[in-house]
Amino acid sequence: MDLKNKKILVTGGAGFLGSFVVKKLLEKGILKENIFVPRSGNFNLRKWENCRKITKRQDIIIHLAAKVGGIGFNRERPGELFYDNLIMGVQMMEAARQEGVKKFVAVGTICAYPKFTPVPFKENDLWNGYPEETNAPYGLAKKMMLVQAQAYRQQYGFNAIYLLPVNLYGVGDNFSSESSHVIPALIKKVADAKRENKDFIEVWGTGKATREFLYVEDAAEGIVLSTERYDKSDPVNLGSGMEISIKNLVELICKIMDYKGEIHWDITKPDGQPRRMLDISRAEREFGFKAKTNFESGIKKTINWYLEQV
Repeated sequence: MDLKNKKILVTGGAGFLGSFVVKKLLEKGILKENIFVPRSGNFNLRKWENCRKITKRQDIIIHLAAKVGGIGFNRERPGELFYDNLIMGVQMMEAARQEGVKKFVAVGTICAYPKFTPVPFKENDLWNGYPEETNAPYGLAKKMMLVQAQAYRQQYGFNAIYLLPVNLYGVGDNFSSESSHVIPALIKKVADAKRENKDFIEVWGTGKATREFLYVEDAAEGIVLSTERYDKSDPVNLGSGMEISIKNLVELICKIMDYKGEIHWDITKPDGQPRRMLDISRAEREFGFKAKTNFESGIKKTINWYLEQV
């Protein structure tokens, strides 16, 4: 699909990932006036009439808007995370179908995978069990967009695709102590400890759990490539193909930030999913996506950006 003269709606387009997706679209030569980014203050997507309003006269919708946070946020607000994400996805896709939108790109989450998925996670494993408990309401709400996309393709011939990005990080990430994910949370902890001359930091869990991370700019590139080149019903993983334990991640951040204090593990807090790493072969095969950013250099960029802000 040539995106050049298409009208493209990017929900969540002012957010962390969305701002990079908009940047990539502009780099492809799409006119700024053809990209619409609805702001949540003006368009609450939990309201049906707003979903109808913003989908009118759009050719493509990239649905990134989500309520999201780390393990603590997920434990405190499971109902909100389930309802808000489910209702936004369902209504946006239905409004797009009713308005005759040519393509809908649904961006899901790695939290949709079962808790004990064999590593590397293959898209065919998606329905082989229940997600990790702290992430389940959020993961299942986002997973329903896959069910909806496949059902709408079957009944209406509606072109909806579904992507499963792994944990993202990078410049512009959310560093809020209430809702940040693991990388920004750790960077903030170390920066605060250095500033306050603390000789230790406290980290949730045992450090044994593993995660895969994808630099935000790479994720945006994968989303735009899939918008151009992928039109099938099968879900597609977006990742970098690396795996690192939380223990090694903490040690890497401490090393880069030159922090010599101790790490105290709070084992009363959950680890979350035991292991996470994706099989990323389908994305490369189907639309030529391969992550470019080296993990350590991506972490350095993220740390440098954060330290400039504080």
